[in-house]
Amino acid sequence: MSGLPYRKKLVKLPTRSVEKIWGQDRLPAPFPDTAGKRIGEIWFEPPAILPQLLGKYIFTSDKLSVQVHPSDTQTEAAGLGRQGKEECWLVIEAEPNAVLGIGLTQNADAQTIRQAALDGSIETMLDWHPVQAGDFFYIPANTIHAIGGGISLIEMQQNSDITYRLYDYGRPRELHLDEGLSVASGEPYPEKYHKRISLDETASLTSGPYFQLDQLAGLPDQDISIRYTAPFLILPTKQAVTVDGETINPGECALASSLDAVRFAPDGICLLAQPL
Repeated sequence: MSGLPYRKKLVKLPTRSVEKIWGQDRLPAPFPDTAGKRIGEIWFEPPAILPQLLGKYIFTSDKLSVQVHPSDTQTEAAGLGRQGKEECWLVIEAEPNAVLGIGLTQNADAQTIRQAALDGSIETMLDWHPVQAGDFFYIPANTIHAIGGGISLIEMQQNSDITYRLYDYGRPRELHLDEGLSVASGEPYPEKYHKRISLDETASLTSGPYFQLDQLAGLPDQDISIRYTAPFLILPTKQAVTVDGETINPGECALASSLDAVRFAPDGICLLAQPL
């Protein structure tokens, strides 16, 4: 199929700033002043021709809820369609002692997790990973997790809004213990899903099962050229790119019909994401 239909459609994705009680009132460059609002997330609305992926920035000043997401198999069994959610995080800034809670320190059954969620001790059951810029974590469905405060990260995920909160530090928000415990894995997080990279180098971040995500420094190499042959999302993080002649700056996201549609900056850095 010709790339022409994509060129006549959306290129730069609309953004949506989402206020959160745990958000930041001063975002890192290149984002503008928040005008006193606590911005927790900046979403890039998925285009109609590539609805499977949702990219976003997350900015935290406090811990997010302890939560879990179901898989496609589980949501289909529940009559919800393909609404599973696997996601990944690339940390771009982190304050000293910043942590991400991913998986449990030791195996626990559903009843133990329920009691810990009710009395708050689930915080101590989480495995809190110290993080710095360049840490990358893939979060499979069913993984109990929480993002700590003082972190800015880029998240790429299956485009689903199903989140089951297990614990929220006493905040007055709804919990979903029954739903969450029905899908939660009470196990430690497999270390194979974590890697640490330089934010200035080309690196394959994940290659499945639902999407691939790469950090590209400079111009595409042969591996990137072979794998990115269909429409994909591009998020520049250092220097602008042009997509079908439209400038896409760091902090923005675009739909590219092909690699040929993109003019990369030789000294730039960007993320490429594509469903599999």
